[in-house]
Amino acid sequence: MRHSIWKVTGLLIIGCTFSVNLIAQSTINVVTTAVPFLRISPDARAGGMGDVGIATLPDANSSFWNLSKIPFASKKTEIALTYTPWLKDLGLSDVYLASLAAYHKLDDEQALGASVRFFSLGNIQFTDFAGNPLQENRPREFSIDFGYTRKLNTKLSMGVALRYINSSLANGSIGGVNYKAGNAIAGDISLYHSGVDEKGAGLGWGVVLSNLGTKISYTNDASNKDFIPANLGLGVAYTTVFDETSKLTFGLDMNKLLVPAAPLPVDPNDPNADAKNAALLQEYRSMGVLQSWFKSFGDPDGLFKTLQFSIGAEYAYNDQFFLRAGYFYEDKTKGNRKYFSVGAGLKYNVIGINFSYLVPSGSGITRNPLSNTLRFGLTFDLGEKAK
Repeated sequence: MRHSIWKVTGLLIIGCTFSVNLIAQSTINVVTTAVPFLRISPDARAGGMGDVGIATLPDANSSFWNLSKIPFASKKTEIALTYTPWLKDLGLSDVYLASLAAYHKLDDEQALGASVRFFSLGNIQFTDFAGNPLQENRPREFSIDFGYTRKLNTKLSMGVALRYINSSLANGSIGGVNYKAGNAIAGDISLYHSGVDEKGAGLGWGVVLSNLGTKISYTNDASNKDFIPANLGLGVAYTTVFDETSKLTFGLDMNKLLVPAAPLPVDPNDPNADAKNAALLQEYRSMGVLQSWFKSFGDPDGLFKTLQFSIGAEYAYNDQFFLRAGYFYEDKTKGNRKYFSVGAGLKYNVIGINFSYLVPSGSGITRNPLSNTLRFGLTFDLGEKAK
């Protein structure tokens, strides 16, 4: 589908932001990053639980949430595929997120994991301010990662992963600026503690540092680089077993972007406002990656407002039928995303099918791009059951 550049302005801001200049004009101090597709839930199971996934029981999509869960998986090898339509409410059919994830347990102590994410923004017709066509382009972004995880003892495990990120939003000369695909390298470090017994009941918790890596640039200007969405995630999940066929899991995740907010503009009545704003923005852009992680905890709106919370539940019957529900919360000064989600799953032999639906919420720019969207995922169990 062809979209004019003006019709997808909101899409580019939400799905592929590569400038913080717009934020400098807002009184809401939202933290923006490049490649925010890395923050879109690529998993229909977690999507049905309000995006809870850090400490839930492990599956093939654990690479996206907490790689270190994999040594505690019940299957030796598993593969997962998920398709997520994007901005379906606007009638767009060629904007989507597709993901592939897999793991393989080398033995009872260690495992390998890998995942791929591909985000397509459709076919876009770029125009100038007068509406004259400039060129067509197909913006797209993807990431590939590989990881290794190992048990440190019978209940604790640790994982590390390396990720390559490619973001091609525009190519060639547009408006006198030469654009190119951006590239970045990042890594994850994760920890998971399983207190689950042989029946599947108990408490688990996890800690994840994700997308710790380089900045990304879309031009040859070395000073014009943007942060990627480095994140600190903490999660806890508790499973209770009613009988040999029924169990219920409750999960809570808390996430904190390790990216500082762009500076707010100075008083426009100040005669030197333009120069001061330029200096503030230059200072922000020149900040080092390591410095930015620590700087993110000093947000002027307070630490608590920078946190995102997800709470969800999953009911499992005979490990074959699943019902899920969840809620996601973000402070209004940091994006104001608040939504309920529901989901269901079916497992038959080696094949699993998962669905999730995000209940419509918000309006205008606060309406979630996944509103009225049905997310679909498949899982495949390969090899024998792990010990």
